[in-house]
Amino acid sequence: MSHRPNVGRVTSAKIVIAGGFGVGKTTLVGSVSEITPLTTEAIMTSAGVGVDDTRQVPGKTTTTVAMDFGRISIDRDLILYLFGTPGQTRFWFMWDELVRGAIGAVVLVDTRRLADCFAAIDFFEHRKLPYVVAINCFDGTQFHSEQDVRDALAISPEVPVLPCDARGRESTKQVLIGLVEYVLNMRRTRTGIPA
Repeated sequence: MSHRPNVGRVTSAKIVIAGGFGVGKTTLVGSVSEITPLTTEAIMTSAGVGVDDTRQVPGKTTTTVAMDFGRISIDRDLILYLFGTPGQTRFWFMWDELVRGAIGAVVLVDTRRLADCFAAIDFFEHRKLPYVVAINCFDGTQFHSEQDVRDALAISPEVPVLPCDARGRESTKQVLIGLVEYVLNMRRTRTGIPA
């Protein structure tokens, strides 16, 4: 009797979507999720005045206060569960719980506000959680090259920097696939298994 491992076996993985305030994390989760995403969007109130910088996102009236959740099947054998983090620092006490059990993270960046993603990158580097940087191309335009963003963020050469339109399902799916491939390659390198 022959045994065929992994035939029909479904693997699931948890991925964290992070970045600064108003960068498009909720939009990214919603664009790719095959289920109605769970969001914890709340109306921004006067309590956020002077705390949340809305100058670069003037139409923003809501903010994530806990997390966003979505799911996507990459193929019939791999399901990704997406957990979007809140962007404001006052909600970061939740990040340790959100990253527990995650295989990796996507740091979504707005090149008009690169400084907003430094804390997320530091968070994942400190915890040694693999991540990719996704440049959200607002209005369909990428203002800076991947190399310029890499240099500005001072991230190591092996960390993928990928273009992304957080509104587009296929674009977002390619970023998630890029993260999974990066994590798998890192694990192969550590264990000495050829790619």
